[in-house]
Amino acid sequence: MGLLKKFAKAVGWDLAVIKNYHHLPAFRRQRAEWLRQGGKITRKFMILGDYEDSAGTAKGHYFHQDLLVAGFVHASNPERHVDVGSRIDGFVAHVASFRPIEVFDVRPLPPTAHKNIVFRQADLMGECVTEITDSLSCLHTIEHFGLGRYGDPIDVDGHLKGIANLVAMVKKGGTLYISFPIGRNDEVHFNAHRVFHPTSILSYDVVRNSLALQRFDYVDDAGDLHLDVDLATNVPSVRYGCGIYTFRKQG
Repeated sequence: MGLLKKFAKAVGWDLAVIKNYHHLPAFRRQRAEWLRQGGKITRKFMILGDYEDSAGTAKGHYFHQDLLVAGFVHASNPERHVDVGSRIDGFVAHVASFRPIEVFDVRPLPPTAHKNIVFRQADLMGECVTEITDSLSCLHTIEHFGLGRYGDPIDVDGHLKGIANLVAMVKKGGTLYISFPIGRNDEVHFNAHRVFHPTSILSYDVVRNSLALQRFDYVDDAGDLHLDVDLATNVPSVRYGCGIYTFRKQG
């Protein structure tokens, strides 16, 4: 146990308070001013870390992909939008704020009062209904297929079966938005996720024969977004980034 942790335990303070102890004089001045103005304090809840914190975090895989693809869906205004496994409190919530979205996931979802979210529990490595939508998203999900992490069966080809089913679900002329971790090589970090070389998906038979890449965006190792990159001439060199692909199904 580090010295800070030992000291925090000894005095009964939260570790965050110890780390930001230099802000304690400001806290005391503000508390004194509050009391001078006649304010009541029902419970002392000392938070010192926010004095020098930023307004929030506007970077990273999920922040960029969820906001970017939700914007794409809004702009294209499809007849029907279906999602497979994307983050409920991120991308799905973004889209549900302006239109209905149907969500498929191998895991259950508790009932929600938000009528724009329609949920169906399903294993997308198995059989699927073909050509059901003109717009489909699958964000930061396909890398988990077949690893058992979320209760799905072990299948070394789970990502390939999943991608084939995603393609099958899209109508001809429809759009598939898919994202996943990208790196310098194809890797399996069992049982967390797979990492793909940025161009690997383009070599899969079902993708090569059925889809046309419309645009490629990616998040780099620092969490910053790169928009509309020409993947044919500018393959990202990242250790653990996020590739965001927009495909059109040919027909």
